Amino acid sequence: MPRRIAAEELNVITHVIAEHPQGLGISALEKALFNHLPHINRRALQRRLKRLQGEERIITEGESIALRYKPAPALIVPAAKTVQDKDDIPVSSEGKLIRDLVRQPLIQRKPAGYHRSFLEEYEPGRTFYLSKALRAQFHEIGRTSTGERPAGTYARDILNRLLIDLSWSSSRLEGNTYNRLDTEKLISFGQKAAGKDLRETQMILNHKAAIEMLIEEADQVGFNTFTFLNLHALLSENLLPDEDASGRLRRRPVDISGSVFHPLAMPQVIEDCFRLLLQKAAAIPDPFEQAFFIMVQLPYLQPFEDVNKRVSRLGANIPLICNNLCPLSFIDVPEQAYIDGTLGVYEFNQLDLLRDVFTWAYERSCQRYLAITQTVVEPDPLRIQYREALIQAVQAVVRGQKRISSEDIQQLIDELVLEKDKETFKTMLLDSLERLHEGNVARYRLKLSEFQGWKKS
Repeated sequence: MPRRIAAEELNVITHVIAEHPQGLGISALEKALFNHLPHINRRALQRRLKRLQGEERIITEGESIALRYKPAPALIVPAAKTVQDKDDIPVSSEGKLIRDLVRQPLIQRKPAGYHRSFLEEYEPGRTFYLSKALRAQFHEIGRTSTGERPAGTYARDILNRLLIDLSWSSSRLEGNTYNRLDTEKLISFGQKAAGKDLRETQMILNHKAAIEMLIEEADQVGFNTFTFLNLHALLSENLLPDEDASGRLRRRPVDISGSVFHPLAMPQVIEDCFRLLLQKAAAIPDPFEQAFFIMVQLPYLQPFEDVNKRVSRLGANIPLICNNLCPLSFIDVPEQAYIDGTLGVYEFNQLDLLRDVFTWAYERSCQRYLAITQTVVEPDPLRIQYREALIQAVQAVVRGQKRISSEDIQQLIDELVLEKDKETFKTMLLDSLERLHEGNVARYRLKLSEFQGWKKS
């Protein structure tokens, strides 16, 4: 009995042909389909084309080697079209195709296994999941003023906001019901939300610890086994049935709920692919390509018993944090859109929908964090260096009830400041004395009565 042709395969072929109104020869069609149906051979493809002709979904033109397959007139669609459903993010026409396929009932979706070639055929610096134009766009919108400073500087500048946003939004994508305010109370004050499952509380605290590790150790973390095993250990603490599985690669089969995808089961193969995955990620020259590569390949491999997607989301932030680029917090990302994009990778090795989600999510993150930092004044490094000296100088003037004279000021400066910084410090001290008032005397460890006595004198 001949094998039943899967409906989703016919849909993919029809869609690809519809994008080429001028028609495609069999060789060109095979090339166009490679990223969508990499394992279909020519004979199988010809059977599907014959089926589509019979259903009047495609037509042919020419004969023999000049034969071309063209879309039926009613199926020709414009290129570069984006489609948006209600309560969803905008997606490309390719992304919509994948979304339609993964939203079919499970019984209509063809079971799929792990294709090692999907990882092995990726060549860092030559293969790109993100186009050159898209990478350039990300560099433009994600650039910060701390680009040349030590790794992790920008993330530390927005640490409190990032801890809350990323912990909350990443947990929410796992079904966590904490809201952002409850998350803030938990992270900032250790206050657990009433009526919440303990696992939800633990999940958010684990995110906080993992994000802190990435930022505090920004000059050491990277695409290596130590970083990712420890990242998993932090994110999975007190959440796995087997404590020994925390921070260790998977040694047993797992199933993916709501999917027809069946991950690898052999521990040795999992370990080999895990090391190859990190090796390729480390060799990728562009930080945004690194981020998206990890979001695609790590959940697809499922190297851990659980918590794989959480590891991938935080792992995607490693190159952004290390390069002082705007981080990816996944704020406001619809859970279903993220799930659909990930299923597209699992079941079809298709990136279009997940790339649409990644693009929307990163633009959203940049809008949020760059708007915040635009209102933050950069601290004066000299004021930090001479903080105690400035306090002592202001105290000496106020407590000594001295006038703001050049002679008195110069004497104080000579005692407290290096020669090369004297003029700058003098300006800083005069400015501080001019701005001194009842509302800021505590900054200089002065009593109100001392300030009032100085003003009267």
